[in-house]
Amino acid sequence: MKAADVRNMSDNDILEKIKEENANLAKMKFNHNIAGTENPMLIRAKRRDIARMQTVLNERKNIK
Repeated sequence: MKAADVRNMSDNDILEKIKEENANLAKMKFNHNIAGTENPMLIRAKRRDIARMQTVLNERKNIK
């Protein structure tokens, strides 16, 4: 997900998406520890998407 896409979302939508992505990340980490994954770079990409969304929320909070 690109930062421009996140900036077009509302604060509540971003919070919901962060919760959803954190749950998905936890599942991915668990599955990776148990059996390994085909592409472990997906875990890194998921973490970065979450960080990107949190950054946009912090920017909005600091502006207000």
